[in-house]
Amino acid sequence: MPQESDRTKAYEIVAKAIRFVRSHSREQPSLDDIARHVRLSPHHLQRLFSEWAGISPKRFLQFLTKENAKRLLRQSRDVLGAAVESGLSGPGRLHDLMVACEALTPGEVGALGAGLIIRFGFAPTPLGEIIAGITARGVCHLHFVEHGMEMSAESELRDEWPNAALARDDEAVHGLAERLFGALADPKLLRVLLRGTNFQIKVWEALMRIPAGQLVSYGDVAALAGAPQAARSVGTAIAHNRIAVLVPCHRVIREGGEIGQYRWGSERKIALLAWESVRKGSALTTQR
Repeated sequence: MPQESDRTKAYEIVAKAIRFVRSHSREQPSLDDIARHVRLSPHHLQRLFSEWAGISPKRFLQFLTKENAKRLLRQSRDVLGAAVESGLSGPGRLHDLMVACEALTPGEVGALGAGLIIRFGFAPTPLGEIIAGITARGVCHLHFVEHGMEMSAESELRDEWPNAALARDDEAVHGLAERLFGALADPKLLRVLLRGTNFQIKVWEALMRIPAGQLVSYGDVAALAGAPQAARSVGTAIAHNRIAVLVPCHRVIREGGEIGQYRWGSERKIALLAWESVRKGSALTTQR
């Protein structure tokens, strides 16, 4: 199996392929067309995709098809409804990360991190490099970082928590990346520390109830958050999420099946959805 740094490089090729297919979706490009664009042989591209995601480019890129996304959205509603009624996040909960959250008090929010120690660092993942901030109470920051933007990413973390004490700890972030993307699930509870308005926190908590590999609409999230008429406000709250993956805003798409925007790039959103679905062994069923 390739090392994580190799998978990070592979993702850059995958993202380039996704951009190409999205811009040429009407022509339905073949494997040869995609391989030519990313300057690989068809065989090499097929092998790279299989190593990276466990599926072929054809199956992976189905996420770019609007009708397929709409089908997955319809399927997910049945799963999500049953999950909510049973008090669980999903029927495959044992295969999901166990995540709990805690919110800062208004006083702590106003203090902008005063008295808080944040261990932070960088780590490679199959979907690109991440920067994370970890406190004794949970993960408070998790962003994907584009190549060469490490200093900017660190500055953004410091700006978000200007009064906190930051300590570099790449080893801790590598451990977090392994729990998020590693081959073996870790049954220990992961915690996140949320900072936002009461409404934002309700939305983020609702996101954490969506099972891995499932798609929901903004309206679905609004209903989960107890504000069924506030889909637009829900979208704004989702856009302000500071904790990628653990607060899974990537699982939300538009009602019509469009993938929609993502703070860390729509290509990464598609890749992350596909990655989760393959890992879960479910959503990417296709007709051959």
